[in-house]
Amino acid sequence: MTASRPHPDATANPGAIGANVVFVAAAAAMGGFLFGYDSSVINGAVTGIQHHFGISSATMGFIVAAALPGAAVGALAAGWLADRFGRTRVMQLSALLFAVSGVGSMFAFGDVDLTVWRFLGGIAIGQASVVAPAYIAEVAPPSYRGRLASFQQLAIVLGIAFSALVNYLIATAAGGSNEAEIGGLEAWRWMLGAEVVPALVYGAVAFLIPESPRYLIANGREDEARKVLAEVENDDPAHLDQRVDEIRKAMAGEVRSGPRDLLSHGRGVLLPIVWIGIGISALQQFVGINVIFYYSSLLWQQVGIDTSNSLLVSMISSVINIVGTVIAMSLVDKVGRKPLLLVGSTGMAVTLGLCAWMFTYVGGTQDDPSMPKVPGTVALVSANLYVLFYALSWGVVVWVLLGEMFPNRIRAIALSVAACAQWLANWLVTVSFPSLSEWSLAGAYGLYALAALVSIPFVRRLVRETKGRTLESMG
Repeated sequence: MTASRPHPDATANPGAIGANVVFVAAAAAMGGFLFGYDSSVINGAVTGIQHHFGISSATMGFIVAAALPGAAVGALAAGWLADRFGRTRVMQLSALLFAVSGVGSMFAFGDVDLTVWRFLGGIAIGQASVVAPAYIAEVAPPSYRGRLASFQQLAIVLGIAFSALVNYLIATAAGGSNEAEIGGLEAWRWMLGAEVVPALVYGAVAFLIPESPRYLIANGREDEARKVLAEVENDDPAHLDQRVDEIRKAMAGEVRSGPRDLLSHGRGVLLPIVWIGIGISALQQFVGINVIFYYSSLLWQQVGIDTSNSLLVSMISSVINIVGTVIAMSLVDKVGRKPLLLVGSTGMAVTLGLCAWMFTYVGGTQDDPSMPKVPGTVALVSANLYVLFYALSWGVVVWVLLGEMFPNRIRAIALSVAACAQWLANWLVTVSFPSLSEWSLAGAYGLYALAALVSIPFVRRLVRETKGRTLESMG
């Protein structure tokens, strides 16, 4: 079902961005909002869960990271599901899984079933992480595709910020603790259960947006595809026929892609473009960004900040994340993808290196940690500058690239594989951080700084600029 929206103004410039395409991109990006919310809401609940179930740091790491193998599964399945049933159907399924995961997590009986509910939510995250950028790239006019594809990352960081705000408000209502009860349930349970509200909103808007024109043409529904293009591209009828013909010709002779289509003929290894997609996905996680958003309350408590203030610091980081994302959205179609990646890599390498240095000054005991004022201030400022550099570069650009860098015939499944690699890398970083931080907080951040350093030559030599190119030209 498609919501009734005004037809494009016939006098609008061909290809000009209109309200319809903005609405469609923003609605699809709601999956990113839930992706950000679900993946980071655990941040405020970590200590409450750990104390309630009496579990070790290593076990807590597995619970926090449980969503990530689920996300890998969801990402792998999403490409096939999107090609078979359509992009919007996958969005609707993801919304249902998000809601079920939120309710299950809220009423978890123990650490085992909480892990299962986190895994289920991860499947929804993985599906949303694949289908939203692919869908937005397929409906957006080429000249605005980077900006509109950035909606996905903007929605992610808004979801992260919203979860930090919800956690802070719930903890404040519970007297500054995530273990105190509100209405007979511990505060941390309310934090996890609040996800149901945005999940229901996402499910509703997924029924209002049209199907991807490329999916429609691939399935012989050209009249429907023409109507969708008319809504989102503001073009005259003659040019719309040209666009449909262009897409049809690009897809002529193509069959639904499968795993074999990702292999080089004769050599049986993945195509170079697939390896590059996997590489940028993995590096996006190896720089350690999700340590900030999954564990920042625990991180700042480890250097002597109390629970309530550590949640406030997390909320500030989330706001900085939004600011950086808005900067990237304004620049990605003007300066291009590669320059932003290189600026971000350099900034992250420097700020992560500073964090690692400052964390060598952490003292006290594990139960009562402390840090001198000057190193603590430098670490806090560096960590937030790191978030800014990440947000204005890798946070946005990687999702834009993954939605547009692959040839049409393998786009959905190649994006699935790259997103799966991203979630596996995310899992490795997330599950290892509690143990790494107990070993050496400075050492953990040193490893993330090294990954940022490695990303510089990777981008310079291997990543191709895609600014302004049509999806059909990605060969």
